[in-house]
Amino acid sequence: MALPVPRSFSVQWGSESVLVSNVDPGLPSPATDADLATVVTAGRNNPAALLPEAAWQAIARATTSPDAVAVQLRPTPAEPTGLLMVENVDGATLRSVVTRVHLSELLPGIQPRTGMEVMEIPDPQVQGVTDGGRPCASVRYRYQDLEHLRNHVWQTLHGTLSLNSYGPSILARKVTRNLITHPVEITFEDGTESFHALVVRDGITRLASAWEVLAGSDAEAADVAQLAVDSLFGKTAAASGPGGEPLERRLAAGREKWRRKLREEFAREIAAPEPGPRAAQIAQTYVVPAQIAVGAEGHPGHLLAAEDIFDDAIRSVLASVHVEFKQWDTAAQNVEVATRALKRVIQLGDSLVPKDDLQTIYGLAVGRIPVEELPRVFDEEPAPPGTALWRAVYLVHSLTRPELLEPLKDQAKAIKGGKRMGLKGFAELLGPLIDQPWRAHKKHVTKQARNAWNNGGVLTSDVIQEWEPRPTGDFTTLVGPAMAGDIDARCTLAVAGGVALIADKLLTRNVGSALMAAKEKGGVPFRADVNQVIEDLSQEHNEVGLWTLALAAERFRGDSLPENAVTMRQLVHKQRTGGATGSAGAPYAHLKVDLSAPDRIERDDDGVPVLLHQWDVVWASNPDRARKAHPPRTALIPLPRTASADGARNTEQHAEGADGTDGADRELSGVQVAGAAGGPGPDTRPASRRAADYRQVLKSNVTAARDALDQLLLLDPEVGSHTPVVPQSTLDVLLEQLVSLQADVENLRRKTARTDDPAVEQDADEEAVEAGV
Repeated sequence: MALPVPRSFSVQWGSESVLVSNVDPGLPSPATDADLATVVTAGRNNPAALLPEAAWQAIARATTSPDAVAVQLRPTPAEPTGLLMVENVDGATLRSVVTRVHLSELLPGIQPRTGMEVMEIPDPQVQGVTDGGRPCASVRYRYQDLEHLRNHVWQTLHGTLSLNSYGPSILARKVTRNLITHPVEITFEDGTESFHALVVRDGITRLASAWEVLAGSDAEAADVAQLAVDSLFGKTAAASGPGGEPLERRLAAGREKWRRKLREEFAREIAAPEPGPRAAQIAQTYVVPAQIAVGAEGHPGHLLAAEDIFDDAIRSVLASVHVEFKQWDTAAQNVEVATRALKRVIQLGDSLVPKDDLQTIYGLAVGRIPVEELPRVFDEEPAPPGTALWRAVYLVHSLTRPELLEPLKDQAKAIKGGKRMGLKGFAELLGPLIDQPWRAHKKHVTKQARNAWNNGGVLTSDVIQEWEPRPTGDFTTLVGPAMAGDIDARCTLAVAGGVALIADKLLTRNVGSALMAAKEKGGVPFRADVNQVIEDLSQEHNEVGLWTLALAAERFRGDSLPENAVTMRQLVHKQRTGGATGSAGAPYAHLKVDLSAPDRIERDDDGVPVLLHQWDVVWASNPDRARKAHPPRTALIPLPRTASADGARNTEQHAEGADGTDGADRELSGVQVAGAAGGPGPDTRPASRRAADYRQVLKSNVTAARDALDQLLLLDPEVGSHTPVVPQSTLDVLLEQLVSLQADVENLRRKTARTDDPAVEQDADEEAVEAGV
């Protein structure tokens, strides 16, 4: 059989010219029912492959080569398990088929790198699948409803493209490396019927980039994600079909109809003497190479439960790629190691903690159990408040129990391949688990906070011993019992206050440069590990330290940053954009302790509370050591105080003026130019009247742009660090347009100033007289 001759030609991709190679003259034809049945039968007859029949049908629909898949699955005397690809990973053997699949049959799966991010749309719950006690090469994703699924897929693709893209490379050469995929059963909490599909576990950037190529160079990440969602699920897929046709078939029919339109479009484009970019876009993305897991077998002596063997094996494959070679960042690796270690401890059964309790801790750690459920989960009297900080207290307490700490460290060492793990190494794993609820709102100081966890976090010598959290609605009520020697109160304050100080950048890993820095710029009086500072603050004889912890915990908020932790530019921005005082997003502050004050808050001569600095925190942990490092000096006559209140007032006045115009101007956002609405004829009014209308349009549109930018800045914390609120490419274009607009406005301003200035007019008259006019 003669091989098809591929074509090569150049196309324009944005501002670049891309040489597109290996463009096939035609696209794969749709598979027949007989082709699908061939794959399903071969899969059911392979003793090493174990999947539900619906999963085999999903594989058959996805592949463009049903016969080749069937050949790999068929056992032979020499190969009883067929020609499947075999991978031995930690504790299991995976078997896979290698084939080419339709891009439109793949969903993006869950990757551990997203576990260290705060996403607007939560990940689905994941559960393993078994058959007769044997692990299936599949998992079950549980979404809230179909809209949750659509939004999750959109978020994953949009966030991925915001970080990276291989678009030009894929346009030139197609996707060249196999995507690691496996079947998944999609289920829904609202009762929507389930269906099976293939998900990509490694290669999500390649998957998203292929959709980007198909969408075109002008499409933004949001447009690409929407194209994929509409192509995968249609717009009316949830509606019941005629005769009660199952959702799985309706979705499959919708995708096949979409592919048929692509094939017709490609046939027209490729027939042209000089094919254009659309032909290349379709040809290079219509199919992608994939490695599809179809079988999993646990190794003898490996005690993971059957339902967890396959998921753990897939995660081992991902970890081997992204921890050893193409690395995730440290936080993503820590999330992966910590959650897998906890899952292994649960299944091995070596811990003295009951499995049900461990499952609850796991759900709390990975975010499956929301913060609001804390009082129900820990059903005790009094119940803990359902807040993010109390989640941190109970999570740290649970994961550092002596009966659980050592097994967790052992499993983490095994996963990381290390020989030892100290307390600081374990604290490093906890950092991205603890900060999950407030990550997006405190993202400007996340790096410093995680460095503090790497330096020991809140794991003091007392916290890792026996104690129990003391739930309360006011952390300051724990100071008295703590000073009386109550270990529960002391450790509760140490964890809650320590987490608050770390999260708000008031306690960081103080390196050598911090000794030279000013107090107001994060300086410290002496060097000490973070967990040592917290341990000294929480001693029963250290009243200032205990009050520092209590006030920090009491004032902590998970929805914003304190004034102590943000830069001046950020503070001015919050004032200018109208961050409502007293609202959920308004700034707050941690305050310095004064034991002589009734409320234990230090105030200056004007009665204004004094802001807390890292210097004060470290000093309070060990005043004797601080005084030795900084002995008192001869008192100096204080200089006059600056008018800080006036400065703040001026800043606010400037901010109000920068916020735009008054309400009357805002009403012009929908203004129409007179004459434009009156029909296609020319506007015959005087130019001055037409200019007045366009002035209103200019003012209203500039105001609307200001409002839109303010809204984007307010949404920035909610979007999270996984996706920029405005892509870099869009910002570059906007900046260029704004610079051009500013130049034109400045030219008009100067021209108007020359016309209106009497001195300028007088000079012009004198020049005219001298010229003899």
